[in-house]
Amino acid sequence: MKTIIIDVAPPNISHNELDYRMNELESLVSTYGWVTIVKRVQKRFTPDYRTFVGSGKLDELIAIGEELWAELLIIGNIMKPAQIWNVNEYMRKSKSKIQAWDRVDLILKIFALHADSPEAKLQIELAAIKHMWPRIYGMWMELSRQGWWSKNAKGQGETNTEIMKRHLREKELMLLGKLKTHEKTRSLHRASRKRKWLSTIWIVGYTNAGKSTLMNVLTKKWVLAENKLFATLWTHVGMMHIHDATSVESIKWIDILVNDTIGFIRDLPPNLIAAFKSTLEDSIESDVLLHVMDANDYDIGWKIEVVDAILENIGAKQKRLYVFNKVDMISNDSIQQLEGEYQRYSPIFVSAHSDIGIESLKDSIIKKLHQ
Repeated sequence: MKTIIIDVAPPNISHNELDYRMNELESLVSTYGWVTIVKRVQKRFTPDYRTFVGSGKLDELIAIGEELWAELLIIGNIMKPAQIWNVNEYMRKSKSKIQAWDRVDLILKIFALHADSPEAKLQIELAAIKHMWPRIYGMWMELSRQGWWSKNAKGQGETNTEIMKRHLREKELMLLGKLKTHEKTRSLHRASRKRKWLSTIWIVGYTNAGKSTLMNVLTKKWVLAENKLFATLWTHVGMMHIHDATSVESIKWIDILVNDTIGFIRDLPPNLIAAFKSTLEDSIESDVLLHVMDANDYDIGWKIEVVDAILENIGAKQKRLYVFNKVDMISNDSIQQLEGEYQRYSPIFVSAHSDIGIESLKDSIIKKLHQ
């Protein structure tokens, strides 16, 4: 599908940050399997109240889209339900066939595409309802004013919008009930691991940092590892058989559970984080977190902050190791620079792809577990 993307950014944004935002948005489009044919940036301090980008910019994008046969416009920001509704209404009245999404719409579509477990699918559906229902609610308000909707609804003591609101609420409660069952199952699994004295570590980090590749190296268990955003959506668990050099015994090998989960990304709204909070719940009770980042990433600093902020949001307070991955792609001088700049994190430099630093990482895991 041919897609136009636009990012609304403040006028004082740096050139590097703007490039990154646009590249990330284009990567999200590519992850979903579509093609970006036009990229635009609009600089303004305050988004338009009704359409975020303003009618003038919409007219420009509609004209470009019609000429190039575009089918979708993605506004790379988090918009209010009324704003994205107004954009689509503006396009409809302009007789344009282009549909408009915001950043969260696109991420939800990617999540739905990659959901491969019953619980993940339930969480996607719940997140979609929380994000979409104000938009649907607004749609039915409009249809109600026009006298549309089911004739059977009239005279039953409920307005059209009340019926829609009740239906969505019932759907939400049903999903929450099913997710509660999955939550109890995971709670039993955690209790079982504690009884077996199994240590657990969780691999977390910004999306596309190489977490799944690292898990494959540590556990020898194959999980999907692609150069795409959100290649891993659901939790994968593997076992790491590791030598404990701190043991008083001459040789001691222990088993550690390793968990790989969804990558984080900037500007996720609270509702979306809340929907996946149960997925991330196990990370709160793990013994150690491995915070993995791409050492070759120009924006490594604020990505660390994004991940740490989300971990704080879900209540993850335990010990962690900061793992700078993909060092085979940078020079020794760059490694030394990173080591100095991020000294406060005691960085561990590895390449999951080339097995560089893996044994040192394993030693650090053992030491952290004994702290």
